[in-house]
Amino acid sequence: MSYLRFDKTQMTNLEDSLKKEILRSNRSGAYSCTTLVDCNTRKYHGLLVVPVPELDDENHVLLSSLDATVIQHGAEFNLGLHKYQGNNFSPRGHKYIREFDSLKVPTTIYRVGGVVLKREEVFQHFADRIIIRYTLLEAHSATTLRLQPYLAFRSVREFTHENGNVNTDYQEVKNGIKTCMYKGYPDLFMQLSKKNEFVFNPDWYRGLEYPKEQERGYSGIEDLYVPGYFEFTIKKGESVVFSAGIEEADPKKLPELAEFEVNVRTPRDNFYHNLVNSAHQFVVHRDHGDYILAGYPWFKCRARDMFISLPGLTITNGEFDKFEAVMATAEKGIREFIEGEPLSVKIYEINQPDVLLWAVWCIQQYGKMTDMQTVIKKYGKLVQDIMEFIRLGNHPAIDVHDNGLLYAGGGADRALTWMNSHANGRPIVPRSGYIVEVNALWYNALMFSTEICRYMKNETVALVFETTAQKAKDGFLEVFLNQHGYLLDYVDGNMMDWSVRPNMIFPVAFDYSPLDQKQKKFILDMCTKELLTPKGLRSLSPKSGGYNPMYVGPQVQRDYAYHQGTAWPWLGGFYMEACLKVYGRSKVGFVERQLVGYEEELFYHCIGTIPELFDGNPPFHGRGAISFAMNVAEIMRVVKLLDKYNEY
Repeated sequence: MSYLRFDKTQMTNLEDSLKKEILRSNRSGAYSCTTLVDCNTRKYHGLLVVPVPELDDENHVLLSSLDATVIQHGAEFNLGLHKYQGNNFSPRGHKYIREFDSLKVPTTIYRVGGVVLKREEVFQHFADRIIIRYTLLEAHSATTLRLQPYLAFRSVREFTHENGNVNTDYQEVKNGIKTCMYKGYPDLFMQLSKKNEFVFNPDWYRGLEYPKEQERGYSGIEDLYVPGYFEFTIKKGESVVFSAGIEEADPKKLPELAEFEVNVRTPRDNFYHNLVNSAHQFVVHRDHGDYILAGYPWFKCRARDMFISLPGLTITNGEFDKFEAVMATAEKGIREFIEGEPLSVKIYEINQPDVLLWAVWCIQQYGKMTDMQTVIKKYGKLVQDIMEFIRLGNHPAIDVHDNGLLYAGGGADRALTWMNSHANGRPIVPRSGYIVEVNALWYNALMFSTEICRYMKNETVALVFETTAQKAKDGFLEVFLNQHGYLLDYVDGNMMDWSVRPNMIFPVAFDYSPLDQKQKKFILDMCTKELLTPKGLRSLSPKSGGYNPMYVGPQVQRDYAYHQGTAWPWLGGFYMEACLKVYGRSKVGFVERQLVGYEEELFYHCIGTIPELFDGNPPFHGRGAISFAMNVAEIMRVVKLLDKYNEY
C-alpha cells in the first residue's frame, strides 16, 4: 500500500479533502499546486504557475485548472470541481473519485459506471510544463474524453476578472493550440499526445471562490477564462498525455517524457523520502544562480532562511554539489554586501544583523560533513573576511562593544531578527540591543573562525578571534544569564526582556557555546517545560505576557500571533539537537518520539511536507505557507543526527 494514500471516503468528504493540498515544482521555482480533489481554494493555486521575469519578481498563474469529462452514449460525466459563491460546488466530480495516492506522482482513480480512469500529474523537472497522463483502465463501450482548460494569466498576488482586454486569439500547433491572454506574458502551449479536436468556445466562468483567501481576510472571488475544449476518443488500456507549458512540445515524445518524469521520482514511501522530495522543491536555478526559496507558495529567497536551510536540504542527503552551487551564489551576494556594492543576486534581507553569522554556521555544518581541509579550501577565506568585516565594525547594522558582544540598535523601528512581523509599520516584537541568538551565533562563529585560522597557520588572526571570543563569552553570561537560570531574550540599556522565548535554545545547540553543562541543562529543561509542543518550540511561553498562540483571522490578527506563541518546527530541530548534545544517547528515544509529531503532519495541510508554523495550543493546526524550507531542513538534519547516535 502507498505511504500517502487516501481512499474514497476521505476524498469525497470535502470537509476533509479540501484542507489537503498537493505541491509539485521544478528547478525554476515554477510549480503546480491545488487540493487533492483538484478544487482550487487559494489564489496561489494553479496547474501551471511560473515566474515571468519580464513582468516582475512574482509567480504567475497561467493554467488554473483542467476539467476532464467522460462521455459515453451521449451522457457526460464531468470530473472537475470548483467552488462558487454561495457555497456552491460544481460540477462535483469528486464523487467519482475512488482513491488518490502520491507514491511517485499525484495519481487519482475515477470510476464512472463501467469506466475507470487514472489521472497522473507530473511537473517537468527542467521545463515550465505540467504533464497529465490519462489512462483508461476499464470501459465497456466507446469512450470520449473532453478536456476544458481554465486560464488566469495573472500574478499569484492578484485575481482576474471578466474584461474586454483579453486576447481570445489562438493558433493551432501540433495536436493543440497556443494562446496568450495579455501582452507581456509568454504563450501557453496546450497539446496532447493524440490527435484531437479543439472546439473554440470562449467564455468566462464567473464567481469562483477561494475560501483560504477569505479565511486570511482577503477577497476571494475570481473569474476564469475558458477558450474552449479538446476532445478525443480513448480506448481501454490506452494512455493519452496532456501537456501545458510555455514552450512547444513534440506530441510524439510526450508519452516517453511522461514515463521518464514518473520513473525518475524518488518514491515517497516513508517519512525521510518525503522530506527529501520536499527538500528538492526549494532548490531553484534562476538568473544564472542557484537559490533556496524560503517556502511555497509565496516566499522568495531570504538570506537567513537560505543559510539555516541549506545544510539540511542538501548535505544531509549527500548532495554536496547542490550546497556548493547555492553557496557560490550566496558568496557573490555576501561579497557585494561587504564591499558596499549593489546586489546582483536575488537574495533578500542579507543586511540583517544575524545573516552573515548564519552563513558561517552553515559553512560550519558543511565542514562537519566533509573535513577541515575541504572547508578551508572552499570557504576559509570567506569565513575570515566575514568575521573581520564584523569585528572591525564595518557591518552597518551591528557594532562590537567593549564587552565583546554585538549590539544591534533600532529594533523598535525595524525588525532585526527572524521575529519580523509588523503592525502599523513597527515590529510587534521589537528586539534590539544585545540579542541572545545573535551573540550566541557570534561566539560560535568566533570559535569556529579561530579553528579555521589555526588550520591555515594564521596564528595572529586566530589569536585575535580567540581573544574576542573569550570577551564575548564573559559578556554573554553577564548580560543574558539571569538569576532564575535562563537567558534574557534581549537587553538594550535598562530594557531587559524576561519573556521565555525559544531563542535561548541556540547556545545550547551550537557546537561552541558560552554556557557550561549545568547552564545548558537548565535552559533545555525550561524550553521543555514551557515551550515544547509536538510541532516544535513555541515562540513564546504561555506564562509570558502577550501569549497569542492561534494563527487565524485577518492579516493584522495573524501578525500579532506570528511570534507570540505559535510553534515552529525548525526551532524544534535545534531543540532536538540540543537534547542529543546535552544528554547523549539517553535522549534518542525521546527525539524519535518527537519526530512522530512531524511525520503525522505529512498527511495534512500540504501532503508530504511541513508547513510554516502551527498553533501553539492543541490541536496544533498547521498554518501559513504550505511548505517551509527551514522546517523541512531542520527535521532532515535531526534524522541524520539520530543515525549517528544509533551507530554506537
